[in-house]
Formats: sequence, structure tokens, C-alpha cells
Amino acid sequence: MALTQQLARVSPQYLAQCRAAAEVSHDGDPDWDPPAEDTVDLDWAIWGLIRFCQRMRIEGPCVQVLERSISGDPGGDVAFLDHPEVYDGFDSPPALLAPAAAAEVARGLAALDIGEVLACLPVNRLEAAEACGFRGFDGHPREYLVEHFGLLQSFYLIAGQRGLAVLTWTD
Repeated sequence: MALTQQLARVSPQYLAQCRAAAEVSHDGDPDWDPPAEDTVDLDWAIWGLIRFCQRMRIEGPCVQVLERSISGDPGGDVAFLDHPEVYDGFDSPPALLAPAAAAEVARGLAALDIGEVLACLPVNRLEAAEACGFRGFDGHPREYLVEHFGLLQSFYLIAGQRGLAVLTWTD
């Protein structure tokens, strides 16, 4: 099974509810079950987009905002989510972007022009896939990157509009 980047939009109240559930559960289960419409699986697209930006030495806040959007912020008091019912434990436990931080990331993502970012993506599909670190990618990665960046941008826009926190993890 391949690892993929996961995000969930949650309210501070929902996090408090999960924290309380973990505290009373015999095995620390936080009863984590955010609504499907508030979760997104970004596959591994954003990792490839970050890798491409780094390889091309794209200047500006592009890499920083992309990395923060999928890595969260340090701290966050979400250690109670370090549980097998939340993620598979292969990578780091979930990280948090508090509502204000999620809104800040939303603004940063909204300011990125994906067409401009991908302007120097090679036309040749094999060269483009290699530039993103995608070995064995079927087809040209441009559409895949644009689609998943759009998902990420939209996801954070809604989180910012609704005043929600964002949890990030790899599963």
C-alpha cells in the first residue's frame, strides 16, 4: 500500500471532544471520525510539486507554503491522535494547523499561480515525471499536479472561511 498525504478540517471543539475520548478510553482511542467532506487524500502530488519547485529553484514562498500545508506547525497539542485508529504509524503522527494558521496557509496558497509555478515543467512526460520525482508515472504529470493543487487550495480556502483547524498526516 502506498503512502499518501491526508488532511482533515476540524473545529477546536471537535479536537477537544477527541482529546476527551482518548483520555477516558482504555486504549487511548480518540474516536476520530471527521466527516468525509472535511477530509482529503492528496495522494503524493504535493510531495512531487514541492520536489519540482526545489529542483527548479523556484523563488518566493511557494515551497514554504506547500510544505506547511502538508506538514502542519510544530507543537499543536495533538499527541492524543498518535493512535492506530487515526493513522497507520508508519510516518510522523498528525500535526496541527490552528484555525488562524490554516487561514494564513489558505491566503498563501491562493496567492500561488500554479500555471506560473509549472511554467518550466518539461514538455516531455518522462522528463517532467523525473523533475517531480515520479518514477514510473503514467502520462504527463501536469494535470495530476494541477488537479491536486486545486484540491489543496480549495480545501484550505474552506477551512479558512469556516474558521477550522487542519490536521495533516501521512497514511
